[in-house]
Amino acid sequence: MGSGIGPPPGVAVIGAGATEQGEIPGESPEIIAVRAAVAALEDAGIDKSAVDGLITCKAPLTDHGTDESMGPLLGINPDYSTTLDYGMAGFSLHLAAMAIRAGLASTVLLTYGTNARSARIGFSRPIGGSAEWAALNGFLHVAGPAAMAARRHMHLYGTTEEQLGWVSVAQREWAALNPRAVFRSPMGIGDYLAQPYVVEPLRRADLTVISDGGAAFVVTSSERAVDLHAAPVHLLGMAQRSAIRNEQNDDKLMRPWLGDIAEQVYRNSGLGPGDMDLAYLQDGTSVWVLQMLEYYGFCGIGEAGPFLAEGHTRPGGRLPVNTHGGQLSESYTHNWMHLYEAVAQLRGEAGDRQVPGAEIALHAQTHDFWKGAATILSTRSAL
Repeated sequence: MGSGIGPPPGVAVIGAGATEQGEIPGESPEIIAVRAAVAALEDAGIDKSAVDGLITCKAPLTDHGTDESMGPLLGINPDYSTTLDYGMAGFSLHLAAMAIRAGLASTVLLTYGTNARSARIGFSRPIGGSAEWAALNGFLHVAGPAAMAARRHMHLYGTTEEQLGWVSVAQREWAALNPRAVFRSPMGIGDYLAQPYVVEPLRRADLTVISDGGAAFVVTSSERAVDLHAAPVHLLGMAQRSAIRNEQNDDKLMRPWLGDIAEQVYRNSGLGPGDMDLAYLQDGTSVWVLQMLEYYGFCGIGEAGPFLAEGHTRPGGRLPVNTHGGQLSESYTHNWMHLYEAVAQLRGEAGDRQVPGAEIALHAQTHDFWKGAATILSTRSAL
């Protein structure tokens, strides 16, 4: 079974900051993260002296970005600090919420930065864990197992390459409205299908962009948040699920345990898929979006292909997904920019891509084949 944290929510985001995305030559992950943190503190309207908790995430395949290095660079000495290896926004947000609820800190700064694009980070360092299992089978990039997952979905449910392509096309349409996005040029479904395969049936547009960039958030109790910010974004429900032996499971490609996370987060929040105005689904590959649309209940199992082809996730659709362009078009920051966009949309600050009347958002992420997390966010603290 997984774990979940339900009401009372009690925790809210009061500050969000981000750097430019794409290529930031000459800056380390730490400096990028510091710039994002400064922006988040300014957005929250608080001084760094008010921060008594710090959560950082290492940049991919490096040891950059630990709390020991970030604290001095930020000029803070918090009572509570820690670093996550896997660098993901959802897990960091959950850890901050748990620290606040446990009384370990009252105001927590979360920050992340990467220079993976400009530094050309590769795979020369030793690997272990699930990555080692994958490497032994020749999967040195997520495109391999993702292609197998896509092919399996096509075999089971008749999903077509064109239907899968609408994940990438829809997100490119959103990215065209986002000045931060790396890929903004128009891409229709014909353009998508004309691309060569990277690993059949996946094309270049099905795989995440590699980028530099950073994001940061300030989190505090909901009680304090209403006094500190005009539009705090509250956490209405949280859930996590680990499947650490998934490499040995027959159904590892389909990842049915994502459905457990969905069940938990809806139960913990008292909400359901029909209540979501927005969805931010981690998209290291387009296949992850296809799967999460089904497991989070936005369509039936095996029905994501037609759901996507009908345009529901596109601008003007009934379920806007990854309205910043996601990892396929905007940038690759392990779902940190997904969270940044969710906060911006719920505050009504998303500019040309603003979804009218958006009040509730799902932020869901997955760490390849063995871990996932979900959060439901809203500017309304109680529904």
